[in-house]
Amino acid sequence: MNFAAKIRARRAESRTRRAVSKAIDAAATPAMRHELMIMAQSRMQGLR
Repeated sequence: MNFAAKIRARRAESRTRRAVSKAIDAAATPAMRHELMIMAQSRMQGLR
Protein backbone atom coordinates (compact mmCIF):
# COMPACT_ATOMS: atom_id res chain seq x y z
CA MET A 1 0.00 0.00 0.00
CA ASN A 2 1.48 3.34 -0.97
CA PHE A 3 1.59 6.45 1.19
CA ALA A 4 -1.46 8.15 -0.37
CA ALA A 5 -3.56 5.01 0.07
CA LYS A 6 -2.59 4.79 3.73
CA ILE A 7 -3.65 8.40 4.29
CA ARG A 8 -6.98 7.81 2.51
CA ALA A 9 -7.62 4.67 4.58
CA ARG A 10 -6.81 6.49 7.81
CA ARG A 11 -9.14 9.37 6.91
CA ALA A 12 -11.94 6.97 5.98
CA GLU A 13 -11.54 5.14 9.28
CA SER A 14 -11.63 8.46 11.13
CA ARG A 15 -14.80 9.52 9.29
CA THR A 16 -16.43 6.22 10.17
CA ARG A 17 -15.42 6.55 13.81
CA ARG A 18 -16.89 10.07 14.01
CA ALA A 19 -20.14 8.94 12.36
CA VAL A 20 -20.50 6.04 14.78
CA SER A 21 -19.85 8.33 17.74
CA LYS A 22 -22.54 10.74 16.54
CA ALA A 23 -24.99 7.86 16.07
CA ILE A 24 -24.29 6.58 19.58
CA ASP A 25 -24.78 10.06 21.03
CA ALA A 26 -28.06 10.48 19.14
CA ALA A 27 -29.46 7.03 19.97
CA ALA A 28 -33.06 7.18 21.14
CA THR A 29 -32.76 4.57 23.87
CA PRO A 30 -29.99 3.15 26.04
CA ALA A 31 -30.61 -0.25 24.43
CA MET A 32 -30.02 1.19 20.95
CA ARG A 33 -26.87 2.95 22.21
CA HIS A 34 -25.59 -0.33 23.64
CA GLU A 35 -26.36 -2.18 20.42
CA LEU A 36 -24.50 0.42 18.35
CA MET A 37 -21.50 0.16 20.67
CA ILE A 38 -21.41 -3.62 20.29
CA MET A 39 -21.66 -3.40 16.51
CA ALA A 40 -18.92 -0.78 16.34
CA GLN A 41 -16.62 -2.84 18.54
CA SER A 42 -17.11 -5.97 16.48
CA ARG A 43 -16.47 -4.07 13.22
CA MET A 44 -13.32 -2.39 14.52
CA GLN A 45 -11.81 -5.72 15.55
CA GLY A 46 -12.27 -6.97 11.99
CA LEU A 47 -10.57 -3.90 10.52
CA ARG A 48 -7.34 -4.26 12.42
